[in-house]
Amino acid sequence: MAQLWELGVRGETLDTIAAWKEALLFVALLAAALLAFRAWPGITPVDVLAASYTGVVLLYAAVPQDWLGGEATTKGELLALRHHLLPVAGYVLGRLTAAWWADRSRVGATIALVGAGVAVVGLVDLALIDLQAWRDSGVAGWYREQLALDYEGLSGLPENWVYNTGDEENPMRRLVSTFLSPLASAYAFVVGLVFVVSRRPFRWWWGVVGLLLYAGLLYTHTRAAFVALAFALVLLAVVQRRLAPMLLAVASVAVGGAFLAAYPTVGPSTSYTDEELEFLREQAEDDPAPNADPFSPAESSTASHWRHLRDGVEAVVEHPQGYGLGNAGTVAKRTGVEIRAGESTYTELGVDAGLVGALLFVAWCLALLLALLRREAWVGAAFAAVLLLGLQTDVIGVHWLAIGVWAAAGIAVSARPAATVPT
Repeated sequence: MAQLWELGVRGETLDTIAAWKEALLFVALLAAALLAFRAWPGITPVDVLAASYTGVVLLYAAVPQDWLGGEATTKGELLALRHHLLPVAGYVLGRLTAAWWADRSRVGATIALVGAGVAVVGLVDLALIDLQAWRDSGVAGWYREQLALDYEGLSGLPENWVYNTGDEENPMRRLVSTFLSPLASAYAFVVGLVFVVSRRPFRWWWGVVGLLLYAGLLYTHTRAAFVALAFALVLLAVVQRRLAPMLLAVASVAVGGAFLAAYPTVGPSTSYTDEELEFLREQAEDDPAPNADPFSPAESSTASHWRHLRDGVEAVVEHPQGYGLGNAGTVAKRTGVEIRAGESTYTELGVDAGLVGALLFVAWCLALLLALLRREAWVGAAFAAVLLLGLQTDVIGVHWLAIGVWAAAGIAVSARPAATVPT
């Protein structure tokens, strides 16, 4: 999309092209529904919770904004409606196509192999492509003019592309790859790694894929992803009754911690432009002594995440009826209205669809998680990692997660329990 913007394809034309995912998903859902017409899957309690959550989101889309105190535009409401219902669409697609996935490991293998490709692209980018090439590309224009996301600290690029060490002369790049995001890339690596570790018997080629995924994860410099990976591997060890995932969780924490500590020395360094330095110095006036210790709870990025989470929880508690769709997160930022909550999936849902909508989403996901752990251990562990990441990140705003992981979940819960399925 950024390349098309640079080539002059912009405005409504580019918006239409950028909707290819939604168009493909719609066609897939329609085809799956038609093909499953005579063998429609039975309704389960998880399905009822998904439908209830969907109903609340649709109700909030219909309620006038001024009834709730919201300020969202029509565009914002439509963007938020897509945002909140993408995981439901992914789940339904998985439920309808489960019969086609006799070998359910193919879903995980696809995610892991694509993740390895993302890692390779990202590592090559860090090694061979200068950050200035990205500054001169269409990425900044795509974000600023097409998506209305105006990033100031890195010449229009998202600020999280660089890890600020606190030293003006020594900023470090983070792996962003084809997602143009270290977070989305890291989450792909986490899900892929959980699948790789779950394999029994383990094959050498999965070891190669796992090393690529973990190398990519290290260079995203995403601490929450390391925590989520360790959590998922411990859960996998318990469900599969294996020691190996537990040992790998401990090793991952140790290696990841050492790498994060050494990153200012071993990471791919870059440099700021004069304009970027001027902007950063102005920002530093509000925080003259930022904490750059990656293990400190007072570290600037960590403190920011906790602050956003706390503020979002307070907004939901003080206004439990919600403000209506489009008043939270990136959608609110893109449409120029007050951001009532940001970053956390759950607080954004609470602001947009009220406390009831957020609680229904949580109830649906927890019920889905319990069903997954009984049927497909790796999907359950990966899904648990995604739900944990949702505390500090808008995980359903990462479209591949919202569609791919929830579709994998829909496929897995439609299968027989793991105890009756050959290993």
